[in-house]
Amino acid sequence: MTDTLRTTGLFVLVGVLILITGFTQGWNTALLILNMGLVSAIMSIGVNLQWGFAGLFNVGIMGFVALGGLASVLVSMQPTPGAWSAGGWRILLALLIGVLTIVGAVLIMTRMARGRARVLAVIALLVAGFFLYRAVFDPAVAAVEAINPALLGYLGGLGLPVIVAWPVGGLLAAGAAWIIGKTALGLRSDYLAIATLGIAEIIIAVLKNEDWLSRGVKNVVGIPRPVPYEIDLQNNPGFIERAASFGLDPVEGSTLYVKIAYALLFLAVLLILLWMAQMALQSPWGRMMRAIRDNEVAAEAMGKDVTRRHLQIFVLGSAVCGLAGAMLTTLDSQLVPTTYQPLRFTFLIWVMVIVGGSGNNFGAVLGGMLIWYLWVQVEPVGIWLMQLLTAGMADGSWLKAHLMDSAAHMRLFTMGLVLLLVLRFSPRGLIPEK
Repeated sequence: MTDTLRTTGLFVLVGVLILITGFTQGWNTALLILNMGLVSAIMSIGVNLQWGFAGLFNVGIMGFVALGGLASVLVSMQPTPGAWSAGGWRILLALLIGVLTIVGAVLIMTRMARGRARVLAVIALLVAGFFLYRAVFDPAVAAVEAINPALLGYLGGLGLPVIVAWPVGGLLAAGAAWIIGKTALGLRSDYLAIATLGIAEIIIAVLKNEDWLSRGVKNVVGIPRPVPYEIDLQNNPGFIERAASFGLDPVEGSTLYVKIAYALLFLAVLLILLWMAQMALQSPWGRMMRAIRDNEVAAEAMGKDVTRRHLQIFVLGSAVCGLAGAMLTTLDSQLVPTTYQPLRFTFLIWVMVIVGGSGNNFGAVLGGMLIWYLWVQVEPVGIWLMQLLTAGMADGSWLKAHLMDSAAHMRLFTMGLVLLLVLRFSPRGLIPEK
């Protein structure tokens, strides 16, 4: 009963903080914090599945989030006119050549006897495959990227409803996680962390540089949304009348309507994932995963395939992160590869999981909501605090200028302070694992 009251009280506290923001800073700001907090909570559930259930230290979170964002582009954007005929099919052919080259090299390594002949055969195949791949790939990419490069210059997508992109983002991240897991899950935890970080950076580098796929640093804008556009609502007489009945002008009413619609969608996804994660945690499979986490040697002695179970949970957690990445890109209505920074999608999510309570799904949700609220609100509060401290100082004072410039670093200071305090006074998190 005490644990239930504690959990309820903490969630009520977060809700009160968001309500206070609505009354003091505006409901648009409060709803934006709420929406990003819901997406962050979903990412935290994904990481908690890997770390809290199985003890897998994944620092490649941003790579799976980025794959979810890419899925939104590939699924929902309209195909670029003429792109496939200009070079799209040749790009697919080149990628197929690359895959077949790698598969052929693996088959040679596994089926030929050790010796110089095998080494020479692998080298010859890789060199020939590389030059053939580049001969097909490079001209095709140049042709696609030459199509109205200021606005397009990429293949586009399938033109399907953007909601379809959310599960596709999860599947895309799961596929990448399976490939990573098959090669890296046999490593120790520290080497697994290095491997996942490196692969995440590779994914981000591909998104930044392959214009034919994601427009690179030129970004993909205008991604379709599952909710109405504000301008459409503002031109709807019925909506204008309903907004006026609440004392809102059409612009403010439409903005609030869209954010509330997003909040309801995100909340529905979060509740479904939370229910599924709780069912998994309380099932025999969940108890087995925690037993493996606590003592791998004993689990192996009982006949459990530890590597296989690790692969399962790694794929599941990554799929949840990919789903959240697709939702985030839909909320932003654009894909900006340069925003996928480790500070935002790796360090911050780990802080959320640790502060909320590793191994507890409700703790992951609480950590996602609370830490995102602090991440957003600390900077304006820091500026206000520095203004208060420097109110009596003369204008032009070097100390006043230094303190005001330091306000921008309050976010990092606060995250470190919160993490330190939680680890000191509640090392198992605000809502510990039962």
